[in-house]
Amino acid sequence: MKNLIKLLLTCNIRELFMTHSEDFFIQAFRYLFVGGFSFVADAGFLFVWSLCGWNHLLGAAVAFIIGLCVNYALAKKFVFSQDAKVGKMAEFLMYGVIGGVGLLLTLALIWLLTDILGIYLMLSKVIVTAIVLIWNFLARKLLLYRLKGE
Repeated sequence: MKNLIKLLLTCNIRELFMTHSEDFFIQAFRYLFVGGFSFVADAGFLFVWSLCGWNHLLGAAVAFIIGLCVNYALAKKFVFSQDAKVGKMAEFLMYGVIGGVGLLLTLALIWLLTDILGIYLMLSKVIVTAIVLIWNFLARKLLLYRLKGE
């Protein structure tokens, strides 16, 4: 946490975003930005989909997959720059499995919030995204991109 606070106070953008770091808090901070970009791709697609009047759960699934691809590319570049302890194909598959659990959470929670509780779809999406972002980061950090030797 000290390293993150120091980088924030000194506005050291290069160290904060670009330099390889295994620091949990720096990675979590970076993942918030990656998640933000992924959210824009995901929610933007879902919003356009919903304007077309199509099924919102199917739209949420397609949007989630788009967001997953954006998230993988950005997280691999800026957050988890080390390789997973498996090959590239297995890495992407594991990333997808973790994302698949996130997708199931997304669909279940959107259904609960929108269809059962009557909350506006896009507000539901924001709430669900915050929950799934935490799941995705922790699962990827702890299951897929652990430090070597741990």
